[in-house]
Amino acid sequence: MLLPKIFKRDRSKKEKKKTDRGFLVFQNTSEVIRAEAILKKEGWDVRVMGPPPELRTGCDLVVEFPLVEQLNILRILEAKMTSPLEVVPVESHLLKPVDLLHIKDFGKYLMVRAANMKLTVDKETFRIVNISGGGCPDVPYVANRLVGQTLREAPSPKEVGHTLCAYCLYLAYEEAQRKCSV
Repeated sequence: MLLPKIFKRDRSKKEKKKTDRGFLVFQNTSEVIRAEAILKKEGWDVRVMGPPPELRTGCDLVVEFPLVEQLNILRILEAKMTSPLEVVPVESHLLKPVDLLHIKDFGKYLMVRAANMKLTVDKETFRIVNISGGGCPDVPYVANRLVGQTLREAPSPKEVGHTLCAYCLYLAYEEAQRKCSV
């Protein structure tokens, strides 16, 4: 009888440890991108995620951060005039962020999807063969600048475009570079 009680306590401790992350919720995508850049430059372990439905405010992204560092992170963002609308601790499995990246290997080609943007690369030449998805007005322009170039020579989508789609394409581009070891 004593043994099952011990295991139950262990499970509850593990569940309590899940609250070590939080979300920074912003009004728009450009604020998320700016906050991520500021915090990464300062050395913080943050990542951009898709927010759970309960936290959508008009921006389809949140910054996930170590909750124990909330005050320090907020001070840095306030000093750079980039304060979030809301800070939310991740307390429930219902508040799970949505992973933006998905990878599909087609043999010769690797497709990386970030949110609704897809970047396909020839794994032998590292040449970008296709970009698709999104509904932002700069997608055709960004695709025109990248398709046909290698991952090494293509400009970063973040430098070429300025919308949520361009940012998601940038995430796919970075992941393709990692996967292809460029």
